[in-house]
Amino acid sequence: MKSTLLNILSSRPKRRITATATAVTAVVAAVVLAGCSAGGSPNPDSTGGSGNGGGEGINIAIMGGAPDDPFWSTVKRGAESAAEAVKAAGGEVTFVSMPNYDNFNADAAKLVANMQAMDPSAVIVPNWSPEAQDENIKAISDAGIPVIIYNAGQQSVEDVGAQIYIGSDDHVAGVAGGEKFAEEGAKNIVCVNTLPGTTNSEARCAGVIEGAESGGATATQLNLPSSQFGDPSAVTQAIKGALLEDTSIDALITIGTTDADSAAGAIEQAGSAGKVLLGTFDVSTASLDRIKDGTQLFSIDQQPFAQGYYAVSNAFQLAAYGIYLPQSPLLTGPALITSDNVDLAINGTELGVR
Repeated sequence: MKSTLLNILSSRPKRRITATATAVTAVVAAVVLAGCSAGGSPNPDSTGGSGNGGGEGINIAIMGGAPDDPFWSTVKRGAESAAEAVKAAGGEVTFVSMPNYDNFNADAAKLVANMQAMDPSAVIVPNWSPEAQDENIKAISDAGIPVIIYNAGQQSVEDVGAQIYIGSDDHVAGVAGGEKFAEEGAKNIVCVNTLPGTTNSEARCAGVIEGAESGGATATQLNLPSSQFGDPSAVTQAIKGALLEDTSIDALITIGTTDADSAAGAIEQAGSAGKVLLGTFDVSTASLDRIKDGTQLFSIDQQPFAQGYYAVSNAFQLAAYGIYLPQSPLLTGPALITSDNVDLAINGTELGVR
């Protein structure tokens, strides 16, 4: 079986796929037209536009992860690219970031509340923790401010009165990862979750378990304290301990690339090189290098650059022109990167868009 999650997406009704493609085209067209009307170019120079593109006074607020999180740096690059056209049309985009992940749910809820106080024209938020964030997100939409949910929280769109979800279907991504492991002969798969309780990480691991079981394998979830997220040494030791305790583990998947680096180190330290398959959600240079040299099986790419770009573009359309996309969710992937297509993915990382 060709290892790409896009195969799964293409098996859905063609009307759905066509609508999604139309929606993507609408996003790109609208933001380009906004840039052109503001000064003739969708990629304005450093002086910016004069603000005659119908977007005067429009302020888009977008929330992201911690500044030192490589994944969110790529999301921000996509958002910044779309923000150039917003600026050319007379608007602006304001970024707010999680300080870290130590007090995750409380900080996420607080940031959402702070965004409403900024009096934005539209808000873009990842709904990682609905129990903590829903009330504040709903307060924004109840105030008549368009809300875009992106990256996480696909199932919460109607609950919080948001307009659309833009991002990956984490459960579908996890299923494909579990299936790929089973296809390669893994029998005891562990999904390492360093952000337990968050909607996207829980959906990912649940999908891995479902996909593994459908292929005749078993899978479990290893929850680590969220305070260990971004602490490579702590995560390495925790995974190493799990491998030494249960020598039947033959596959590991992590919810992010930093954890994948830790898992790779743990496999080496536990003496399990060549015995334990490794996969991860998201993409980094290190993970792609491991795929190329055969020490990692796959990375699951949700295409974060596209998430930031399309989210900002759509939010501006809503706030400035009242344009609604015909399709929700607007999926940015995901795609499974293996040895078959890793060279193309490496080119994307060198350009800062994967």
